[in-house]
Amino acid sequence: MPRDPSPRVTEALARLQALHPKRIDLSLGRIRRLLQALGHPERRLPPVVHVAGTNGKGSTLAFLRAMLEAAGYRVHVYTSPHLLRFNERIRLAGRLIADDHLADILDRTESANQGAPITYFEVTTAAAFLAFAEMPADILLLETGLGGRLDATNVVDRPAATAITRISYDHMQFLGETLAEIAGEKAGILKPGVPCVLAPQRDETVRAVIAARARDVGATLRPVDPAACAALPAVPGLAGAHQAENAATARMLAAVLQAQGFRIAQDHVATGIARPDWPGRLQAITEGPLAGLLPPGATLWFDGGHNDSAGAALAAWAASRHAAGPLHLIVGMSAGKSVADFMGPLAPLAASCRTVPLGGESAFYPPAELATLARAAGLGDVRIADDVAAALHDLAALPPPSTVLICGSLYLAGAVLADPPTGPIRPTA
Repeated sequence: MPRDPSPRVTEALARLQALHPKRIDLSLGRIRRLLQALGHPERRLPPVVHVAGTNGKGSTLAFLRAMLEAAGYRVHVYTSPHLLRFNERIRLAGRLIADDHLADILDRTESANQGAPITYFEVTTAAAFLAFAEMPADILLLETGLGGRLDATNVVDRPAATAITRISYDHMQFLGETLAEIAGEKAGILKPGVPCVLAPQRDETVRAVIAARARDVGATLRPVDPAACAALPAVPGLAGAHQAENAATARMLAAVLQAQGFRIAQDHVATGIARPDWPGRLQAITEGPLAGLLPPGATLWFDGGHNDSAGAALAAWAASRHAAGPLHLIVGMSAGKSVADFMGPLAPLAASCRTVPLGGESAFYPPAELATLARAAGLGDVRIADDVAAALHDLAALPPPSTVLICGSLYLAGAVLADPPTGPIRPTA
């Protein structure tokens, strides 16, 4: 896939970013106005599975998509953010939306909006609904962008099913400072009479808040038994023990859809668990320029996680790889994320840390500030590098075996996947 979108798409997205002074301004009024102007495409969608949560939303949908496609279904998917190109956010009946099609729906949505204030995520979500409504498919897998109650995706009145994945601390300035407040916002996607699959949660308060919301609205709660994570019909095709939880959540969603008439056999479930397509999540780099910078015997991985749950999951993964040698981190993070929460679990396991920039915008931590925060989180041998390649050059003399993990941001993961790697990154909503 080419690294850059077409000029038409680039120009359209730039215009849409200028429609609102804020990247995030949670509300449903603006998108409802625009959807009305577009003829209500959100009312002409195939059956919808709507998923919220802090961690694991995309992975859960990747497993479920693989199950449904193994069963022969045409699947629309909406996820965010993207790694390389905006097209990754909109998958139409199994294929990423083409540049010309994307440019057309963005232009039509912009025209219908008539210059009114609306956030980038809201207007592009409306465009996605337009694309989904106009192309036949059997089901739409819909990921929330941020939160749930006031997220732009929460305009589907009657989804076939909802799900809430692991809830943790993230985006507290928008969702609340406590897990109870965050859970309440995520639980805003629950709908009367619609089954909700609840992934295993670490905090009893989270479960209690979601259960209370389910009772209030009349939703049927389907908690995933933690034991189900150890009784899957296949080994998850995404690395890390935490992916068993996401696979089990997808399996429960498949069972909910089966009860509604979808024909998803056990072998389809097993295939989906074993063969999801979801880059940037604990992915090994085995070839290309970056892999060539490591000495023999070293392994290179990257992951886009950036909060406390992601840090704990990566730490558990690293601990399980103790025979693979010392762990060395290359980290870049968005400003405002808690470096202590993310890097604290990794600190006891990491032999060194290199901090790298994610572009010149104020949206990212400068490497020097990130290095200071990493040291405060307990990391030792913390140094600054100009980019990922420079950090790998600095680690080139590692004795085998060793493990290098690039982590801290999906934007950094996108830079790693780019060709050539470590190109400049620009934040999008």
